[in-house]
Amino acid sequence: MAAGGEDNFTYCPATGLAKGNERSEFAGWAFPFPGVFLMEEFISEDEESEIVELMDRDDWKPSQSGRKKQDYGPKVNFKKQRLKAGSFTGLPSFSKKIVAQMKACSVLGGFLPVEQCNLDYVPERGSAIDPHFDDWWLWGERLVSLNLLSKTVLSMSCDSEDSIQLFPTFSKEGINCILPPRVVPSKEVTVAIHLPQRSLVVLYGDARYKWKHAIYRKHIEHRRICVTFRELSAEFSSGGKHEELGKELLEIALSFQGRPV
Repeated sequence: MAAGGEDNFTYCPATGLAKGNERSEFAGWAFPFPGVFLMEEFISEDEESEIVELMDRDDWKPSQSGRKKQDYGPKVNFKKQRLKAGSFTGLPSFSKKIVAQMKACSVLGGFLPVEQCNLDYVPERGSAIDPHFDDWWLWGERLVSLNLLSKTVLSMSCDSEDSIQLFPTFSKEGINCILPPRVVPSKEVTVAIHLPQRSLVVLYGDARYKWKHAIYRKHIEHRRICVTFRELSAEFSSGGKHEELGKELLEIALSFQGRPV
């Protein structure tokens, strides 16, 4: 798919299926799309206004592809795989309540965020983010994002050489026709996950490790802030090679006394 092209499937939170879009060649076909948890209205309008007001009191630093960012996390060199606390003083105080509310989500059992990244998108700057995987040397399985100020679409794509088995979801002229499954290359499939304003999305499993995620310019219609929380990988967790450093960073993170680094 060309960057910013049309997604040809849409994720359905109620069924966990990716369903072929009506105007695509995959209309009437679907496949299971595991590893996505979506919760609408995770916070209230008042909470959203308060959080954004607090964020805007701090500086937003220019980032790539027309985004601005605020980072609360350790100093990392991903290429050299080096990590230290640096000037990290913890997650911001307003996140304490957000993190506490996450405990109500079954998929977030034991989730301890060690980093928070706020990204500011506006159409005037052509803000977007290209298809990518989040690092997995340092960050653990679950990526948690809170979508603020406007709705958007998370576009999922897959570079792998394998294929996907689709099954039919339609009947022709009222007669159920039994069609054999259809097999298509993964590269031809893109899945749109619609993120309403104030929704929380968690990517894990295949949606984290097999599918890249992106936000295209056309899906930024108004100012949008994405608040992403990340947990530590097994290497930095209990029993891992760098358990002690992980413990130290979590202690700082969960003090909730931080300013952007």
